[in-house]
Amino acid sequence: MTYKTISAASIAALLIGASGAMAETWRYAFEEALDEVQGKFAQKFKEEVEANSDHEIQLFPFGTLGESADIMEQAQSGILQFVDQSPGFTGALIPEAQVFFVPYLLPAEQSQLVEFFRTSKAIHELFPPLYADQGLELLTMFPEGEVMMTTQEAVNSPEDLNEVKFRVMTNPLLVDSYEAFGATPTPLPTGEIYGALQTGIIQGQENPAFYIESMKMYEVTDHITRIGHSNYTTAVMANKEFFDGLSDEDKKVIQDATAAAFDYIIEYQEGLTEESLAKIQEAKPEITITTLTEEEREPFKATAESVEQKFLEIGGSQAQAILEQMKADLAAAAGGGETSSTAENEDEAAAAETPAEGEAVEGEAGN
Repeated sequence: MTYKTISAASIAALLIGASGAMAETWRYAFEEALDEVQGKFAQKFKEEVEANSDHEIQLFPFGTLGESADIMEQAQSGILQFVDQSPGFTGALIPEAQVFFVPYLLPAEQSQLVEFFRTSKAIHELFPPLYADQGLELLTMFPEGEVMMTTQEAVNSPEDLNEVKFRVMTNPLLVDSYEAFGATPTPLPTGEIYGALQTGIIQGQENPAFYIESMKMYEVTDHITRIGHSNYTTAVMANKEFFDGLSDEDKKVIQDATAAAFDYIIEYQEGLTEESLAKIQEAKPEITITTLTEEEREPFKATAESVEQKFLEIGGSQAQAILEQMKADLAAAAGGGETSSTAENEDEAAAAETPAEGEAVEGEAGN
């Protein structure tokens, strides 16, 4: 456990929460502020739990209990009952979760993206056992918004990132991705990004627009570039021992609260990216906000295959199965196929769709 980053006030808050009716007070930490996406999700989750049970949820926004590594350790040890953390910070813990950093894997079209997160067998069936191995109950994953670059110099091609020290999360595959883009990836904790940009330790970073706006990263960079390569993903988890020890009634309260918060946060994000970019433009009129054309994106997209192969090398024992299932899930979300990618189901589907000898084929399946 890393305690050195936890303030005395934070420890006191935990002790206050632990006093009294221990079973009725659940602690939930996340990586953003209360008025940011993870904070909004957490508040809705708290509202639903408290409206439908006698339990209380204590919320701990970013920084109150340390950095991302600290809150994960606290969740695994049972100090926290709930934690919200991006797979970007759990890549070493659950290497298969790095799949979300294969560039251009997730769709840019919002309705397809939401459908994928709602229905994905990879998320709802394959990932939970991997999280369980780390003492965590995976409750849900949800998207937080299109990831875009902020840099000191304009970026129109990978050549423009040559030798640019670019901050990334402490995630091996994200490092590989930005190396493929031509940059010099520099892993740093979230709390160090602004200062590192200000002092020139790094010259770029990536995040969704709402986070760039709320953390005022536009103050220390001059260009925002949308290359369409990723959508920030996060995962809400419970300490598994805690969750497994709950009554069926309490488990249902948590599951229902999670579902309600998911629906809420998807609706909350409608228009959020453009609203955040407008606020940035108003605060700093001279900043450039550029959306690359499809032609300009092609050199970035060309790196995806090599990063995907790297994922298969470092993504853990289930990397192949996870990647195949995600691709099947994404095709289904786009209206192009079923969500199962197992050989058995493919064989069954082929048998069902193959006409008997002499039978006429009336039309093609799919859209």
